[in-house]
Amino acid sequence: MAVGIFDSGLGGLTVLDAIEARLPDLPLLYLGDNAHTPYGVRDADDIFKLTNAHVRRLWNEGCNLVILACNTASAAALRRMQEAGVPEGKRVLGVFVPLIEALTERQWGDNSPPREVAVKHAALFATPATVSSRAFQRELAFRAIGVDVEAQACGGVVDAIEEGDMILAEALVRSHVDALKRKMPDPQAAVLGCTHYPLMEHVFQDALGPDVAVFSQPKLVADSLSDYLDRRPDMVGEGSGTRFLTTGDPKTVSDRATLFLRRRIAFEAA
Repeated sequence: MAVGIFDSGLGGLTVLDAIEARLPDLPLLYLGDNAHTPYGVRDADDIFKLTNAHVRRLWNEGCNLVILACNTASAAALRRMQEAGVPEGKRVLGVFVPLIEALTERQWGDNSPPREVAVKHAALFATPATVSSRAFQRELAFRAIGVDVEAQACGGVVDAIEEGDMILAEALVRSHVDALKRKMPDPQAAVLGCTHYPLMEHVFQDALGPDVAVFSQPKLVADSLSDYLDRRPDMVGEGSGTRFLTTGDPKTVSDRATLFLRRRIAFEAA
């Protein structure tokens, strides 16, 4: 009974890598929908249908707990899935909340009313679908007041990373940061609202400047998952190791994932 990790492509591998480092004995099953990536340019109904189908596949594989390691899926599909009803004994969690808890300096599970926090001006870098959903702002409003959020849709970055073109990805990141700074010249914090973006974290930081705190998800999600499993050990069974499934071509995806994580990754056909 592994913990499932779902992503539209390779971005969720940054989260998986952090979870493996934090919880080395945790059995994991990763499913990447590489045949349909990127999700960030799809409409909400399409994202929901794809996400729902693949989460159910992971549940059927024995994953009682599934992490949506994809901000677009978390933004466009998670609430709808939860409202539709999750099967008894199953759970699906997104990646927004750990990020917002860190930004607002809240501990895991702190359900106190929203309050003022140190950060007053925050930049959000995300896919077009995540930006249009306003899910980040909605979740933030449950926890903090008085935070001005300026969102920047980072078109093309995910595609470039998935294709392994890091030169293009860097150029696009710098262009998107420039566009953001024209709208918000002096952000105090920047949120990388896509699990592909940690691979470009150093570029975001360089373009934003040393005074901007950059919040990236992998370690935050791994720490939050560790806390969750301490409280819900029943969500994990015996076993160890990680399996990788893809809806794309296993050899192509394996080669790109190996470059992505700089260690050999072998995908199987989903």
